[in-house]
Amino acid sequence: MDLHSLTIHQLHDLLVRKEVTSREATEALYRRIGEVDGKIKAYLMLTEVEAIRQADEVDRKLIRGEEIGDLAGIPIGLKDILCTKGILTTCGSKILGNYVPFYDGTVIRRLKEREAVFIGKLNMDEFAMGSSTENSGFQTTRNPWDLQRIPGGSSGGSAAAVAADECIAALGTDTGGSIRQPASCCGVVGLKPTYGRVSRYGLVAFASSLDQIGPITKDVEDCAILLSGISGYDPCDSTSVNIEVPDFKRCLVRDVKGVRIGIPDEYFIEGMDPDVERSAKEAIDLLKKLGAEVKAISLPHTPYAVAIYYIICTAEASSNLARYDGVKYGFRSNRYEDLMEMYGRTRAEGFGKEVKRRIILGTYVLSAGYYDAYYRKASQVRTLMRNDFEAAFEKVEVIVAPTAPTPAFRIGEKVEDPLQMYLSDILTIPVNLAGIPAISLPCGFSREGLPIGLQIMGKHFDEGMLLRVAYAFEQNTDFHLKKPPIA
Repeated sequence: MDLHSLTIHQLHDLLVRKEVTSREATEALYRRIGEVDGKIKAYLMLTEVEAIRQADEVDRKLIRGEEIGDLAGIPIGLKDILCTKGILTTCGSKILGNYVPFYDGTVIRRLKEREAVFIGKLNMDEFAMGSSTENSGFQTTRNPWDLQRIPGGSSGGSAAAVAADECIAALGTDTGGSIRQPASCCGVVGLKPTYGRVSRYGLVAFASSLDQIGPITKDVEDCAILLSGISGYDPCDSTSVNIEVPDFKRCLVRDVKGVRIGIPDEYFIEGMDPDVERSAKEAIDLLKKLGAEVKAISLPHTPYAVAIYYIICTAEASSNLARYDGVKYGFRSNRYEDLMEMYGRTRAEGFGKEVKRRIILGTYVLSAGYYDAYYRKASQVRTLMRNDFEAAFEKVEVIVAPTAPTPAFRIGEKVEDPLQMYLSDILTIPVNLAGIPAISLPCGFSREGLPIGLQIMGKHFDEGMLLRVAYAFEQNTDFHLKKPPIA
């Protein structure tokens, strides 16, 4: 039995039956990382001593005959944007290359309370700004399905690690598609919860009105388990919503009879890869055969999504990243003669090209004389986009479309063309602007054998319906069972 290839629920069952220990599973994951991560480069750092300690604690409970929860003893990878007490947290940036938080983020605390095992910190685009994980300040992560291709971004390390069985599951963050797009590229499941469902306390901010933490897993059942483990109200996050968290596993039924599914014309765009369009339409046909009611809908403001997003997210990034000045923590240039030069050189040397680009854009749209023309107008159109979704959800329970317009592209293909890179998230960005939940799951493969993702979008705080439809689809297909060719 390859312990590294198990899902959360499979490993939990083995632990409960005492057929395997958490330590054995954890050690199996580290052996797997040793075998393949030299090629994939998903991890920035490993936390083996702490992981073995966490695993042993769970094993002692099992020896004593105590009950354990769904996540106890389960090895999980963490995107390196989540604050972990006493453990380096870099956000993929040289400017935080020496930053060790003195506290755990709320999702980390919740997983510790549920006795999960933390394998290590995963690579990402710097400060979550990117769609390919090529913007990391440290290394480029590769797609396990084809090492010459990107794993998606910004949670590329998380998606690649899950796909390559380098962890049982992982956490990512999603600001404009950064969970769903890499999940699509790597053939795994990724869910962006409703804005406010999961606490952002301890998440290093990129764009505060858009960021959300979510699970990346091997199947939909694992997604439900991990989502339940991290969700809930948190007084430390003023945007956290005090709403009951259901047991999402109870939503996993195969039945979609009578569920109304909306298909937006605006998501089947010109230039979409034909394999993506074919796979998505075949998935929609399958849901129809399973009893769902398929309806054509319109989300008319979708064409403005990318423009709106890159005004709002850069404005918020400009504000949030102003704190990295070399004074309180993080990197400080050693080449300066006065305070202003220290600020300038620290930021010039510490930030990468994409982060600088977004700070400059954001500062511009917030500046005097341009605020009304850009940021205020973008905020108004954002409201119109949210209204589009609300109107659509009066007619349907979920909206189904492709996750990304193409399968994973080649490393280096779009690095010199930021606009083409930004368009990678054209189908995921509207979800963040509206604050609704969405899930991506495997729905097919391209002619080159690359995974393709199906995106299911739902009403605010109706993750249960997303999981129901996703589970019904998954149980009637085998895409999630296929593994990449990485040795």
